[in-house]
Amino acid sequence: MNGLVIKNTGSWYVVRTDDGQLFDCKVKGNFRLKGIRSTNPVAVGDRVSITPGADGQTALIDEIEDRKNYVIRKASNLSKQSHIIAANVDQAALIVTISHPETSTTFIDRFLASAEAYRIPVVLIFNKTDIYDEADNRYLQAIISLYENIGYPCLRCSASTGDGIEAIYQAFAGKTTLLSGNSGVGKSTLLNRLIPEANVKTAEISSAHDTGMHTTTFSEMYSLPTTLNSQLSTLNSYIIDTPGIKGFGTFDMERTEVSHYFREIFQIGQGCRFGDCTHTNEPGCAVLQAVEEHRIAQSRYTSYLSVLEDKNAEKYRK
Repeated sequence: MNGLVIKNTGSWYVVRTDDGQLFDCKVKGNFRLKGIRSTNPVAVGDRVSITPGADGQTALIDEIEDRKNYVIRKASNLSKQSHIIAANVDQAALIVTISHPETSTTFIDRFLASAEAYRIPVVLIFNKTDIYDEADNRYLQAIISLYENIGYPCLRCSASTGDGIEAIYQAFAGKTTLLSGNSGVGKSTLLNRLIPEANVKTAEISSAHDTGMHTTTFSEMYSLPTTLNSQLSTLNSYIIDTPGIKGFGTFDMERTEVSHYFREIFQIGQGCRFGDCTHTNEPGCAVLQAVEEHRIAQSRYTSYLSVLEDKNAEKYRK
């Protein structure tokens, strides 16, 4: 039987078969020995082949179909391994907050670079617009202008009040979207707003550190309601909810390739004197000149250097 992995509970996987049945599945014993260097060889979004057990409720996962893409982060307990967050996604939506808590531009840029590496489009969703003061809103506009000029679509919303939700439905319509973001940015609240029956657990922000507390433990796929209104159909629209990420790692990037995943650096870098320019100290570097002339944002260049020089995501934890 063939099906789709819709939930990962750590030790079990929930698979929805093509005819709509649900099975609690384990991975076949020898499956982990096939050279997959990750803590979880199967991920939400994977298409798999299963063999049902005699009880009609459990099954073994025999095979994974080829993935069109996947998103990974550094495993929390095994630094040399990765953890696959989700597979076969059409886009990723990164939930960002300007304050309470603040999402750092380094975090945003590392996420974007990783998504670029796996050719996954990203939409940035700026949440909690209902609580921002004048200074926050000025900064919000500056950040949105930065990323829109690079080419990333940006949306504003308040998951608490519902403002901006219809635009998010439209952005998600007909796609499988990975929903991600730091803990505390309101990801679960947004998911509950989009899919009320999901009833995802939420938690208050830590008053001591102004950071979020993890409420999502494992990845899970949800279906968007069939319609929001008569003008917009969300048929075949799915959201993959993921654990809040405090640190985001970049993997499988050669030093010479890092600039490829920063769009404006890659584009301007075509004008460098040397083809293998690292954009750090070489003479005739078009990127360094662009940074000096403010045609490349200093924050983006700093993020580029952070990926270039240090692969340790722990450094960027809040």
